[in-house]
This record gives sequence, C-alpha cells and structure tokens, in this order.
Amino acid sequence: MENRAQWGTRLGFILAAVGSAVGLGNIWRFPATAYESGGGAFFIPYLIALLTAGIPLLILEFSLGHKYRGSAPLTFSRLSKKTEWLGWWAVFVSFVISTYYAAIIAWAIMYSYFAFGQKWGADTETFLYDFLGITAEGVEPGKAGVFVPEVLIPLLIVWAVVLFVLFKGVRKGIEVANRIFIPALVVIFLIIVLRAVTLEGAAEGLTAFFSPDFSKIADPSVWVAAYGQIFFSLSIAFAIMITYSSYLDKKSDITGNAFIVGFGNSSFELLAGIGVFAALGYLAGQLGEPVQEVVAGGVGLAFVIFPLIINEFPGMNGLFGFLFFASLVLAGMSSLISIVETYVAGFSEKFNISRSKAVLFGGGLATLVSLLFATQGGLFFLDAADYFINQFGVAFIGLVEVVVVVWFLRKLGDLQDHANSVSSIKLGGWWKASLGVITPIVLGYMMFGLFKLNLLREHTGEGNETGNYEGYSDAFILYGGWAVAAAALILGLLLTLKKWNPELLGQASDSSKEDKAV
Repeated sequence: MENRAQWGTRLGFILAAVGSAVGLGNIWRFPATAYESGGGAFFIPYLIALLTAGIPLLILEFSLGHKYRGSAPLTFSRLSKKTEWLGWWAVFVSFVISTYYAAIIAWAIMYSYFAFGQKWGADTETFLYDFLGITAEGVEPGKAGVFVPEVLIPLLIVWAVVLFVLFKGVRKGIEVANRIFIPALVVIFLIIVLRAVTLEGAAEGLTAFFSPDFSKIADPSVWVAAYGQIFFSLSIAFAIMITYSSYLDKKSDITGNAFIVGFGNSSFELLAGIGVFAALGYLAGQLGEPVQEVVAGGVGLAFVIFPLIINEFPGMNGLFGFLFFASLVLAGMSSLISIVETYVAGFSEKFNISRSKAVLFGGGLATLVSLLFATQGGLFFLDAADYFINQFGVAFIGLVEVVVVVWFLRKLGDLQDHANSVSSIKLGGWWKASLGVITPIVLGYMMFGLFKLNLLREHTGEGNETGNYEGYSDAFILYGGWAVAAAALILGLLLTLKKWNPELLGQASDSSKEDKAV
C-alpha cells in the first residue's frame, strides 16, 4: 500500500468538509422545511439538534477516522473486526447516492444554459418534464430506457471532472478543487442574496420565512424535521467524514474542526433561506398571490419555481438565472467528490490496489450505473432510489453506528480521550449524553415512524391507488426502492468475507506523504 494521503492544510480539510456538507439540500430543502415547521420558531429546535446531534456526530466520525486512519470499512475493522460491515454499508449507500446525484448536477448544468433567454418558457413545469422525456401521462411504453441526450452529455462531463479530481489525489485534487468551488459558491450565492433582498416584495417573503409560529414547537414532527435536516445536511453516516478525517494530521483539532464545519453548514443554510424567500416574495408579488402559494422544496423549487422567478426578474435575468444554477452545480460537485471518495478509498485499501485503479473501478462502475438516470424513466428511478436509500440507508446507518459504538462496543470513552488529546475544546458530559441518549432516541423515533409509514402506508390516508410511496406500483417500489436499500447492506456484508491484508489491518499510519494520483 502507498503511504496514506494527508491534507495540505487545516483550511483545506475544513473547506472540503464544508463542501461535502453544503449540497443541494441546503439550497432547496432547508428553506421550505424551516418555513413549514414554524418559520423563525424552527430555529430553536434546529439549533438544539445541531448541538445535541449534528456536532456530536461530526466529532464522533472525525474521531473515528483520525484515530484509526482508514476508510470507513478499515476504520470499523480496526475498531472491532465484527463491525467492518457497517463501514461497507455506508460506502455502498454512498455509491448509490453518487449515481443519481450526478444526474441532478447534469440537470443544473443544462438549466444554467437554459437561463439565457429563458428557454423554459412560461410553463416551467411542462418544460421540465419535456426536458426529461416525460409526457403528461408519464413515460411512453417501451421508452423508459431511452437516453435523453440533454441529460446524458452533461452527466458524462460531471463524471469526467469528478474522476479527474480524484485521480489527482487528496491534496492536489480534492483540496485544490474545494479551494476553488467553495469560495466561488459563497461569492455567487452572496450576489444572489444581495440582489434578491432588493427586489420588490422581498420583505414579504422574508417576513413569511422568519415570522415565528411558536405553537409548532410543541409538535413532535417539527423536532423530527429539525433533527432530520441537521442529520441529512452534514454528510453524517455517508462514510464521508470518517474518510476525510483519516487524512488529517495527527495533531489536528478535532472538536474545533467539527464546530467550524457544523456552524459553517448552518450559516450557508440560513443564507440560502434568505435568498430563496426573498425571491419567492418577489414572485408572489408579481403573480398577485400570497407567499405560501409559491413555496416549494426540492426539485420543484429549483427547476420549476426558480425558472418562474427568473422569468419575472427585472433586468439581467439571464445572468441571475445562470448564477443560481451555477451555485447548484458547485454545491453538487463538491458534495459528489466527497461521496465518491468514500468508495475509492474503501476499494483501494480492501483490494490493496493503487488509487488510480480504485478510481477507474469504483468511479467507472458508478458512471455506468448513473446512465440509468439519463433515460426517460430516470426521474422515477431517481425519486424511488433517493427516498429509500436516504431514509432506510443513511438514517438507519446513523442509528446503528451510534448504538454499536456507544452501547455495544462502549468506545465513547476511548474516543473522547483521543479527541481531547488533540483538541482545544474538551469533551465532557454534553457529548456523552448527546450520543448515548438523545441521538439514539431521536433517530430511533424517526426510523420507527418511517417504517410505520411505509409498511402500513395504505392505512395512513395517503390517498393513492397503490398505497405505496408516490403511488408507484408494488413491483417498482420493491425493485427500485426496497431492493436498492437492501442491496447496500447485503453487498456490505459480502465484502467482509474477503480478508484484509494483515499488515494493513494492524497499522494506523500517520504518514504525511501524499498518495500517488496515477
């Protein structure tokens, strides 16, 4: 094995970790979640969730990666030979996410081009479906597997950039890329926000966003939403933070890094909320509707509502549109690079191969699988895979990880000692209580609710014909949803059957030498 890679500077690591955390969900998920969960009052449970789950989990994963010096599978193997499967489970979840995440970035690339001249026209929803090859009735029979060139070509460009960055290694590839992407993202989004808040009607949008509804704090679902937002937006349980922290210098400030990354991510979410709702307030004023009528999240916000805003934008609307979709591309690319690095590192160590071979194998395989999402049925494949792999992959892994490390292996004390030995902020009862009690209870409650909702959906009043998520057929949910989520765990268990190189398994290298890119 080559000497282990290392970040060039602490700033390089922080930018990479923030780049991983700041993704598409910060821009299109957080604003709507906050608005629907009490507006300004939502920031109370959100802050509590950040301090009792988000940052404690970041510290846990930073400590694991830093102490055991390996990818997620190697780290868990060094922690206990019986927990290697947990690392592989997270790696294969990341693999699945990377395949469709790349497709969304490809959409954003095309929309940054469509923004000049507003090629989406007045009916932005119909344009999105036409762009993806979908009719009002869905995908035409026999065409679900037909490629959409306008998605396929930018998708291949996305993978070419990501794999090139990973070929260059940790210091010369990932670190350099994030030194470019993250400052550019912040500058672009600041321009968007500064312009949005000066629009007519922006005040109404911001009032809707920040006005507190304290009655909602008593609603358990609001607390679940707060913890869910923190959990999904910080790249926890993706194997990312364990992998990234394994490249840290042996004297790195673990707790300080976690607080910087955690609050950096939340700051960008707040910035996104201001920019989005200022623009939504403007759109509502132009359409003569209340703000609540134009609020949306996810794909609908980015690719339907924002094009409408750009249509109505006063002056230089093409440039404004380009900047918005460019911000999606930058946020998505920095996250995608971190996601792919998890299985590049894992394959390289497990199979004792060079980084370049791991990039070709893992990245090449992910590229081939991602072609599925460049077809006319791609949106539906993406929707099912995203829902099930996130809910029953990422969230479930987070729960199992905490329970295994804290309750079964009882390693919290060792990890606390390790973190305190190198950190400026010392850990105490707050950290142990958060991970030993609060986080597992909250995640357990979330998972119970999810299983109950999906296994008994037909009895919950969802109102669709099949009783399944989004009304999909039983076969599609089985093979496009449950099977995908289960496959990540099964493949993880199978890979544990291959033995590690004994020298590698017993060694936690602190080498400061850069790994070879090719």
